[in-house]
Amino acid sequence: MDIAALVTWVITALGGFYLLGTWLSRGGARGGNSHLPVPVIFGHFALAAIGLIVWIVYVIADKEALAWTAFVLLVPVALLGFVMLARWIPVHRGHATAAGGAGAGAGQDVPAERHFPVAVVLAHGMFAVVTVVLVLLSALGVGGS
Repeated sequence: MDIAALVTWVITALGGFYLLGTWLSRGGARGGNSHLPVPVIFGHFALAAIGLIVWIVYVIADKEALAWTAFVLLVPVALLGFVMLARWIPVHRGHATAAGGAGAGAGQDVPAERHFPVAVVLAHGMFAVVTVVLVLLSALGVGGS
């Protein structure tokens, strides 16, 4: 279960890196070009990265406290992820609505997160949920080490 959680966490991180790269390359970190607050984005990223490092150390050292530390780090990561999802959905819906009428101002004032591929957002979220569940189950000792 520990390795399965590690694999899903790495897959989740790869999707997250892609989304972060897309957001940054489209000017998301510049003021006014995103509905996603910069501290939320980077807080999500930093806590997830620290948690992944803790999880890797846990897999190597097999210390229960590290498993729980990684899980505790995942709680705010998940909450920040839900905040970003809630703020992204209207942007995505606005894009779907605007796609019907060709674009006055196309490319202007377009939030950076409008460029997120839906499939990547969904996969990132689904792998994140699976990761949280697997990390919790591992911390509880379900399925052995």
